[in-house]
Formats: sequence, C-alpha cells, structure tokens
Amino acid sequence: MSKIRVGMIGYKFMGKAHSNGYRALPMFFPKVVRPEMAVICGRDPVALEQARAQYGWEQAETDWRKLIARDDVDLVDINAPSDAHKEIAIAAAKAGKHIFCEKPLALNLADSIEMLNAAEEAGVKHMVGFNYRFAPAIQLAKKLVTEGRLGEIYHFRGFFLQDWIVDPSFPLVWRLQKDIAGSGAHGDLGAHVIDMARFLVGDIKEVIGMSETFVKERPLEASSSELNTGLSKKADKDAPRGAVTVDDATLFLARFANGALGSIEATRFAPGHRCTNSFEINGSKGSIKFDFERVNELEVFFTDDAADVQGFRRVHATEGAHAYSEAWWPAGHSIGYEHTFTHEFHEFMLAIEEDRQPVPNFVDGVECQAVLEAVDKSIEERRWVSISELR
Repeated sequence: MSKIRVGMIGYKFMGKAHSNGYRALPMFFPKVVRPEMAVICGRDPVALEQARAQYGWEQAETDWRKLIARDDVDLVDINAPSDAHKEIAIAAAKAGKHIFCEKPLALNLADSIEMLNAAEEAGVKHMVGFNYRFAPAIQLAKKLVTEGRLGEIYHFRGFFLQDWIVDPSFPLVWRLQKDIAGSGAHGDLGAHVIDMARFLVGDIKEVIGMSETFVKERPLEASSSELNTGLSKKADKDAPRGAVTVDDATLFLARFANGALGSIEATRFAPGHRCTNSFEINGSKGSIKFDFERVNELEVFFTDDAADVQGFRRVHATEGAHAYSEAWWPAGHSIGYEHTFTHEFHEFMLAIEEDRQPVPNFVDGVECQAVLEAVDKSIEERRWVSISELR
C-alpha cells in the first residue's frame, strides 16, 4: 500500500496540529506509507473552507457521516470535542475505516470500552492521541527504564500545569462543560500524565484524589476559536453567565502494580505555567527529570557516577542515538511540539504497513479512562479506589 487516504473530523487547534503532522511525514519519513489528506470535516462551511485551503486538504464535508461513507477515505481522524468521539469512532469501525482518536478517548469508561470493542470486532487499526510519548527525550526515558539503567523504580511524580483560565472573565468554552468535555483539567491534562506514567512505569493499581473548581461560573461566549492560544480572551462584562461543570484542578496519589508510588497533578490555575508537562522518576540506580517546555532535554542522574562528578546531567536528545533524529536536523538543532504529531503518525502508518496495532491504541485509551474514573470515584467517596473495581 503506497498511501492512506485520511478523512479528518475537526479543524481547530488539534486539526491544525494533525494537518501539519500529515504534511510533514512524507518529507521527513519517505519510506513509510504516505498519508493523503483527502477530506476535512466541520460544521461551519465558511471556517471549514478556510481551514481546508490553509491546511492543504483536497475536499471538505460538513457532515461526518458523509465523510465516513466515502470510498476515498481509509482512515478517520477524530479531533472533534470529546462528546462526539464515541459515535464517530463506532461508525468508522463499522465502515471498515482505520481510526485515530484524540484523548481522552471518550466521556467515560463504558463508552471507551464500546469504542475499543467496535474497533476490534471490525479488525481495523486504532490509535489514541497521546503525542507526548513521541518526543525523542521521552523515548530516551523509556529506553533507560526498560533497559534497567535506573534500577528498581520507586517513584513517579508528574504534573501538567497551565494558566489560561485563571482570569474569571474568561468565557465558558466547551472544555469547561462536562457534557461536552467529560472533565476539566483531569481528563484534558491529567490524561497525558497518566499515560506517561503507564508508558514509563507500568499499570496503576489504586488511587486516591482530590479536586476543586475555583471559578464556579463564567460568562457565556459565542465561539471558542482562541481557546488555548495564549491570547487574552474576555467576555462582555454584562454577558449572561453559566455554571462551570468540570474541575479546574485535580491531584491524586497512585500505587503502581510493580510497587512504585506516584503523585499526579493537573491544573489550569498555575500562573506562569503555559504548558508545564513535567515528571520525575526515581529508581535504585538513578533518576530522570523532564519538562515539556524544554522538550529536547532529559535530565539524568546515575548513582554509580564518581562522587566528585555526581549530579543531574542535561542530555540534549538530538544525537544520532536518539529516536527519530535521523529524519530531522544535525545534532543540537532542536525540534518542537509539532514534531510529536509527525512521529505519532509515523507509528500509525508503519503499523498499517506491518499489519499490527499501533501503540498507543484504544487499549491504552481505555486504561487511561479507567484511572481517570477511579480518581473521580475516590474523590466522591473520599477513599482509596482500586482500578479493578471499575472492571
């Protein structure tokens, strides 16, 4: 198979990121199956046509059902709001299309399991959008853990901090409404940290958490086109207000199946933190630290270094020894956020070519959703909750 024809549903923040990833893939990874940007889909025909022309898609549809029914679409990319994921994914599976779906996979665990079952019954390839896994520094972290170079893992502490809704006049965008988004910082940001913890350390066994919604009501808005852009966005002071129905911040403790201990925090109320997706792992032989705002760097410490030179060292993950480096620039030349999507789609195209499931896939999406819901349950019941309770 020389190409995969992609139909993408959604065209805003993630739509732009995905489009860039598809466009860059054949230039920098020419040996994998080529994604062909066949059809883009959205509800607003004017904004959709602008996105189609700007991003480089061949055609456009305003009805996702028509996109799925088209014979010139092999893969359905879902980056619409979370409340649309389940219906679209199940329809795509029944139509025999491969599926890429942004995280969180669904509004709840039951829906995510339905999506996984539908994809498996149809025999299609499925992938969930945990793009941070594909930063070369994260791939290096995985290598160090897998090869045992950190020894027995004792701790994972991770946090994803943002500040874009600290201003109480910021409007009630869809990400602040539970019926559309499913959850707030917990499902949007915390999901990435949960996946990172599972990817690097292993499955989580039990959790206990707490959460808070600091601003209970916000002004209603007409559109959310500037969401998460870092731009100032204020509603009219006299605009009607609506209830915020998701968490602004969630923190929880975790015990991993292998005995390691974890702490995970997600908040949109951390002034000065634009996108601080960070973690530290401590093991018997060493430690590693990562912060996505310094995406090319991994800090590494080994206990067997000589006493006079012990300390964290900065590894710039752009050498030939690091994942994906052969496709980009000479050593020391940094890459960024957008490249994680290109690497993500490289994995998907390679999986299709090799007739295997890509990783991470809907199984990982379901496992992440189980942890999210276990945390919610622990907050509601004020106790430790085992992940097995949700099965």
